[in-house]
Amino acid sequence: MSEDRTMNILLVEDDEVDVMNVRRAFDRNKIANPVYVAENGLEGLRMLRDGTVPRGRRLVLLDLNMPKMNGIEFLRAVRQDPDLVGLSVVVLTTSNEERDKVDAYKLNVAGYLLKPVTFTNFVELTSALNKYWTLVEMP
Repeated sequence: MSEDRTMNILLVEDDEVDVMNVRRAFDRNKIANPVYVAENGLEGLRMLRDGTVPRGRRLVLLDLNMPKMNGIEFLRAVRQDPDLVGLSVVVLTTSNEERDKVDAYKLNVAGYLLKPVTFTNFVELTSALNKYWTLVEMP
């Protein structure tokens, strides 16, 4: 029996253009992983906890600047939840603030990526990210 290697991706992002760019970049790179979208940290937590994002192999792509619950608040909640503490989270943000980077890494993010300005660079970034999560052994 083969093990299901599907990576369920939760994109926590409030900007519709950025959501569209992620989906288009995934399509361009032929990344077929299911993508679930939450518009803020509260919705993202709910989707992880209620099984909207299937349990098993999950990766969160997290924006930091969002309403209701920002990315750092989301990370704190994830790291305090015994069911989510080991979740792999990659920050994907426009914030180049040193404080945000320090806070994110203190909360054990798997990476901190700046959103590229051009779509071509966004496609390259998602390609690299796809290679990363296919090579890394994630639970």
